[in-house]
Amino acid sequence: MARENNNRPVNDGLCKKLIAVNRITKVVKGGRKMRFSAIVVIGDENGRVGCGSGKANEVPEAIEKATAQAKRAMRKVSLVGTTIPHTVVGKFGRGSVLMMPAAEGTGVIAGGPVRAVMEAAGIKNIRTKSHGTSNPVNMVKAVIAGLNELKTVEEVAALRGKTAEEVLG
Repeated sequence: MARENNNRPVNDGLCKKLIAVNRITKVVKGGRKMRFSAIVVIGDENGRVGCGSGKANEVPEAIEKATAQAKRAMRKVSLVGTTIPHTVVGKFGRGSVLMMPAAEGTGVIAGGPVRAVMEAAGIKNIRTKSHGTSNPVNMVKAVIAGLNELKTVEEVAALRGKTAEEVLG
């Protein structure tokens, strides 16, 4: 949420979801120095989504930094109705997330961080399975990478210089 001059939150129509907050410890000569990192997913529930991470000495500051980075990183996701156009595997690090389109009424079959990304993006019907890692940061980045690879039939046809009917055969 953006802030006005008098420090009141402004509703900008975006869905903000806090995925994880971690405490980071740096050992220095005088002892341990504590900091916090946060990862946030932000979307307009209409096909645009982004994720960001921030670090600061206090949790609210880390969340604000992560939210600002997520707003800058927002990307358009290709959707067909309330689901995705085709099956896709998003990969990041050792983590991979398989995302499959689902029929109307299926709902979001996803766990934890993946569910938060889908809800922020406005995807209502999808089946997912994560492999390789349960690290929230890697799972979120894998989902975002997979969603960025999605293309509708019309987009593929435009890239090839054909009509949608010619692409479908």
